Amino acid sequence: MIGRFLEYMPDVEKCISSMEAPTSTYIRTNAIKIDPNSLICMLEARDIEVESTELPDVFRVVRSALPIGATPEYLAGLYYIQDLSSCIAVEELGVSSRQQNLDMACAPGGKTTFMAQKMYNSGAICAIEYNRRRIPSVIFNLSRCGVMNTSLYNIDARSASNLNRRFDRVLLDAPCTCEGIISKDKTRKTSHFPSDIEESSQRQLEMLLEAIRVVKQDGLIIYSTCSFAPEENELVINELLEISDKAVVIEPVHRGLPGLTRFGDRRFHPSLSRTARLYPHLHNTVGFFIAKLKVC
Repeated sequence: MIGRFLEYMPDVEKCISSMEAPTSTYIRTNAIKIDPNSLICMLEARDIEVESTELPDVFRVVRSALPIGATPEYLAGLYYIQDLSSCIAVEELGVSSRQQNLDMACAPGGKTTFMAQKMYNSGAICAIEYNRRRIPSVIFNLSRCGVMNTSLYNIDARSASNLNRRFDRVLLDAPCTCEGIISKDKTRKTSHFPSDIEESSQRQLEMLLEAIRVVKQDGLIIYSTCSFAPEENELVINELLEISDKAVVIEPVHRGLPGLTRFGDRRFHPSLSRTARLYPHLHNTVGFFIAKLKVC
């Protein structure tokens, strides 16, 4: 894994060191129920200190006198524990009220609930989760956060067109090998193999092609992973550009470092530089990749 990192990761040693250190914890204000200032006051009364981030609804936990996932405010759905990188993905999707939107891999519900609050709990979200064992966590979080505009489907996202609906925005936070969350799960360093990346990237491309089928003309798709692997990120997007029967334009993502335009002896479409990579040692997030696609 380290040898691969040397090919594309800036300052590998610092990145590896940061993944061995404790990670930052972020919380996202649930604006369906409370405004950020009111939430901060309630947290301060419980001796919980937070600081602002580049997103106005998201805060980094500086200090907490008790587990941040065990407060009455958390159980009441006033905030969601969610990494800044995931929130950036939803922010880049540009959702708004009255839209018809799709979340293709929704468990445990963090991005779905953020979409709902940015839509002012209006319009409609179709949330898909293939793994039946993860459905209860989605139901719990939708209920806890007061989400009223979402329908939940236990189906394979690769058959989303069977819903017979078209969507203004599609979020595909694709299942991946999760290299980017080593800091939270140290077993990721030894628990996957090159064959896992190959299998994962094929599934991701199939899901992304289905996203292309169900998005409306001039609609937007956010494709994201918590993996560093180019095979799960830039290579998937590059192959999509080559085989899609629809015109796909990569829109710029305004946060993070530019995506790769080469890996090994492979050269990608120059517009891959408009995608974004987030690194733990540079952005204080988990490792993350985001591509914003407009289907013309």
